Amino acid sequence: MVRNPPSATYRLQITPTFTLDDAVGWLDRLDDLGVSHLYLSPLLQASAGSTHGYDVVDPTKIDESRGGEAALRRLAHAAHGRGLGLVLDIVPNHLSVAVPKENPAWWDVLRFGRESGYAPWFDIDWTVGRIVLPVLADDEAVADLRVVEVDYGAELRYGDARFPIRPGTETGTPQQVHDRQAYQLVDWRRGSSELNYRRFFDVATLAGVRVEDPTVYAATHGLVIRLVREGVIDGLRIDHPDGLADPRQYLDWLARDTGGVWTVVEKILEPGEHLPRNWNCAGTTGYDAARLATGVLVDPSGRPALTALWKQVSGRDASFDDEVLEAEREIAHSSLAAEVARLGRLAPQVDDDAVAEALVHFPVYRSYLPDTGEEYLKEALEGARRDRPDLASDFETLEQRLSDPADPLARRFQQTSGMIKAKGVEDTAFYRQHVLVALNEVGSDPSRFGVSTHEWHRECAVLQTDWPSTMTLLSSHDTKRSEDVRARVLLLAQVPDEWASVVAELDDATAPYRGVVAPEDRYLMHQTLVGTAEIEPERLVEYLHKATREAKQNTAWVDGDERYDADIETLARGALADDRYLSVLRPFLARLDSAWSATVVAQKILQLTMPGVPDVYQGCERVCLTLVDPDNRRPVDLHAPDDAKTAVVRTILRLRRDRAALFTSYEPVPTSSPLAVAYARSPGCIVVVPRFAVRVHDTGWDGATVDLPPGRWTDVLRGVPVSTDQLAEVVGQRGGAVLVRDKEGAS
Repeated sequence: MVRNPPSATYRLQITPTFTLDDAVGWLDRLDDLGVSHLYLSPLLQASAGSTHGYDVVDPTKIDESRGGEAALRRLAHAAHGRGLGLVLDIVPNHLSVAVPKENPAWWDVLRFGRESGYAPWFDIDWTVGRIVLPVLADDEAVADLRVVEVDYGAELRYGDARFPIRPGTETGTPQQVHDRQAYQLVDWRRGSSELNYRRFFDVATLAGVRVEDPTVYAATHGLVIRLVREGVIDGLRIDHPDGLADPRQYLDWLARDTGGVWTVVEKILEPGEHLPRNWNCAGTTGYDAARLATGVLVDPSGRPALTALWKQVSGRDASFDDEVLEAEREIAHSSLAAEVARLGRLAPQVDDDAVAEALVHFPVYRSYLPDTGEEYLKEALEGARRDRPDLASDFETLEQRLSDPADPLARRFQQTSGMIKAKGVEDTAFYRQHVLVALNEVGSDPSRFGVSTHEWHRECAVLQTDWPSTMTLLSSHDTKRSEDVRARVLLLAQVPDEWASVVAELDDATAPYRGVVAPEDRYLMHQTLVGTAEIEPERLVEYLHKATREAKQNTAWVDGDERYDADIETLARGALADDRYLSVLRPFLARLDSAWSATVVAQKILQLTMPGVPDVYQGCERVCLTLVDPDNRRPVDLHAPDDAKTAVVRTILRLRRDRAALFTSYEPVPTSSPLAVAYARSPGCIVVVPRFAVRVHDTGWDGATVDLPPGRWTDVLRGVPVSTDQLAEVVGQRGGAVLVRDKEGAS
């Protein structure tokens, strides 16, 4: 049983420039909106200058640059005085080691090696020798090392970087001193293939922590547990549970020590996949809900034309699944090669290529043996055998070992498969195929073109039965596009032929860049400008640089093409300053404007009224047009004017807070039109939302109806009675209706 779940949360990014004391000024606003809990980004001591807080260096204290523990207590006191709770985002999987001196535990391990009392904290493979630190410009840079006397002895310096020296090893040349340490400094390029500690995805500066060790768990969670027990923190969000050796055990410990406080996990579920029911938590952070709420508004009839347009524009014929397979193979053999090699060391009789193929064919992020995942392993090995029949005997060995939850290989394989999936899909394939980029979102699958009403109802029923207090979201600090950008891009599926004509004209307007900027990247820019309208040039340039580098085709983060990067910037700035380009874009945006406004509201109604605890990401109670981080983590103006979306958010959240009994069940409500989706959250509350707003705008409802039960109903969004079952009256061309049965009319 989940203790005291929120009715709704509001996410704020706490930074050194927007501190915990600054957050106090938001409490009246949040209370007025109707949320019950303020949901805070990570607050444990982070690396100096961190803007996001996920790079924790010391889990035993609250970040001083964000206000420290005293400021957190002041915020909690002020929030609780208004009846608001606090939810804290915590990061159990890793600690930042970017600046070793900032992290006391890592510094001690570098200084004393396996003899350090902190050595059990970190997931280091000591069998291959010293800790590999990929920090040098090249291997010859060892000659640039210096030994510097400090108050406690001596340090090894490389530029401004500082590394400890074990007592008694200070004499000799800097290289001789280096060679006696528990670590070795190597060319930064060697990290992807030689690193011998687990990390967060492919980020060498974030070292994996062994919270499966009870002593390590206690040491790294003592502060958080104390804050929960003292009533400062009222809920927890767990970052990246898939990196943990045993997520279920971890959640059991956390529930035991926090008294079962409301806890959600950042678990990415593939379509059709569900959270293991024996996990001791309230549910996920809501990317599965975002897939449903966006997807049910995507018109599947537009798929053939948009797919044909993509192939015509890009010259690429690969399916999204093929793009994923290619991307995951690249990741397994490049940026995550060290992880594949570590698995290989646990199975020396198996070819590393067989390990890589099993990973890239894994259909979900990971399994959780012995509870779930055997079917996924079989599917992965079937695909691997199909593509590499020459490794058949290796796959036989892997099948036996990976099916045994007690086998260290199986445990580490489970921790690794999610890394391959995240880097291959979220950070590569999503940036390579752009059929409809509204679908290229965390937790979504672009190969499945939207969500049917049947799937919507089925999955909502599962949430209501199994995870009624799960979190739901539309935007987060990790989404590729904000909800309102997606809301406009998804309209392209309703006007694919018009869009094809617009694309032809936009391509003509950018003709000077043909042969300079790849057509797929120009097409991504066109869709981006549909979603964001005329975004500031600097923001568009920053986004396109990130997108093209993540795609790793025409440029990249590592060994990228500076000339191509410059051409991307010239294209972006040129398009936004080109009257010919804008004379095509602006009329098309105007054509979509009313449908977009309705879709913004429709999507928000779906998220706020579906089963679960809705979260509003900072600023998204208003129309918010942001792209992938860091764009979506920019400061938000507390005093920006509210809009029609805000009114919808305020009305629904207050209703959920003040009349919670209206949201305790889920039943589909029939309509006579495929253009609408309707459902009852209780016998006294029915939600009706238009799915395809352009088509509704162009053709109307044609007499379609919704099956309203007897009684007198009021649309609380408009504050007017509803006395008809005609969708033209109930919904019209608005974004939807939330109908509440008058008490005197209830039967």
